[in-house]
Amino acid sequence: MVRPRRLNGEEPEKSEDDIQRELLGPRGVPGAPDPARMTPQVEKNTPKHIDPGHTA
Repeated sequence: MVRPRRLNGEEPEKSEDDIQRELLGPRGVPGAPDPARMTPQVEKNTPKHIDPGHTA
């Protein structure tokens, strides 16, 4: 099967990772729920407002 080539700057609808997750599930077990979630400590340490910095 040959896929048509995409133009530069045009993103595909699904990445290769998305396709594999649909086929195999998040941890390689079809139909299993995705156990990944942000822990409270990581969420607490993630900055809410990110200063973009200065251009000069």
